[in-house]
Formats: sequence, C-alpha cells, structure tokens
Amino acid sequence: MADHEQSSGATGLPETLIEGYESFIRGRFLADHDRFEELAVRGQTPKTMIISCCDSRVAPETIFNAGPGELFVLRNVAALVPPYEPDDHYHGASAALEYAVMALKVSDLVVLGHGQCGGVRAYAEIAADPDAPRLSHSDFIGDWIKMLGPAADRLGVRPNPKDADYVERLEFESVRQTLRNLRSFPMIQVLEHHRHLRLHGALFRIMDGRLFLLDESTGVFNPVCDGAYAAAFAEARF
Repeated sequence: MADHEQSSGATGLPETLIEGYESFIRGRFLADHDRFEELAVRGQTPKTMIISCCDSRVAPETIFNAGPGELFVLRNVAALVPPYEPDDHYHGASAALEYAVMALKVSDLVVLGHGQCGGVRAYAEIAADPDAPRLSHSDFIGDWIKMLGPAADRLGVRPNPKDADYVERLEFESVRQTLRNLRSFPMIQVLEHHRHLRLHGALFRIMDGRLFLLDESTGVFNPVCDGAYAAAFAEARF
C-alpha cells in the first residue's frame, strides 16, 4: 500500500490514537527497529501465552514489561476459555489456544485474572437477580459469563455482588475454573503430561499492583516478588 493511502486511512481516528502512534514511531519503534524487522522477516516465536481480560486497565505487556514478539495474548471478557467443544460453532478462544500450543509451540500458558473484574461482578449480579434486565436482546456477555457458574458453585455460598470479599474470591476461583477448562482439551492434556507445556494461574490486583500466583499443590494464590514490591514502594514518592 502506498504511503499516501496509509496516511489517508488514518483520518477519523481519535486524536489520542494518532498522537500515541506518532510517539510510538519516534520512540519505541526506532529504539526497537531491528527487533521489529526481525519479527517481520522471521515471524513470531513467543514462549508464553497469556489469557487475560479485555479490561483496559489490565495490559499483560505492561504488567510483565514485555517487548514486541515476547507474548502471545488472548483477551476476552473475564479471561475465560470454554471447555473443549468440537462442533460447527465459532470458537475464537479455542482457535487462539490451538494456534499457540500447536503452531507456535509455547511452553508456558498463563491465565491472568484481575481485581475489580467487571465480568466477574456481572456474573454475581445476574446470579443474585436472574430477572435483572439484559444488556441487549442477544446478551452475548450474559451467555459468555455463564462459564463462571462452576466456579461460583465451588465457593458454596449465595452470589452477592455487594460483598467485595465474595467478588474477590470469585475472581480467584475463576482463574482455577479456566485452568480446569483448559485441561479438558486433549492437546493440553498430552502436552502437559509430557512436560512440553506448563499451565499457570495468576491474578493482578489493580488497586495496589500486586501479582498473585497459584500454587496448585496447595490451591493457594501467593504474592509474587514480595521483596521487590516492598522495595519499590519504599523508594516511591507519591
């Protein structure tokens, strides 16, 4: 495509995006030009796939300070993956998963939940009041977050969207549920069994920047990098 066609196609974009692109071109793109050129020629070879929420406050590349080509990211409402269902329907999440583990051959797969998740809270609101109005006639979100049902059942208490502790517990449990769903895929089972693939559960808390990692031997989420976290805040000036 000619340069003038590329420029004309950009008109109409929000000005903040145009300014951001200009900053990217003048800054990070120039600094990482060799890396981008290599990616263009050789293709991508990320070792890690991140399954994250599409919430604008939770950007995996930012959280993990990743450069271009380092992470293969799937983002959707509440960082969910449906269980293995080979049928004639469209399966965007499953297709991305299949591409990551079979074509790219990633070695690590991270389910990244987060605090203040709107999808998790929406599930709790719907479960607490099934007669609540739907967002639209189709209610794609309502149907999607039904996948949180088994996670809510495991908590063993009535869903309560007004209880911050309940919502947080469901956020953590949703990560465990997505890991269960991932392990329903035969390709995941085989790769994990042969230790070609490792699965991880994590949660990022927006309020304070804490990252928690699931220890599957105990079922407990433990904070990551406690020493570095404490040191960073000790040095910070707010």
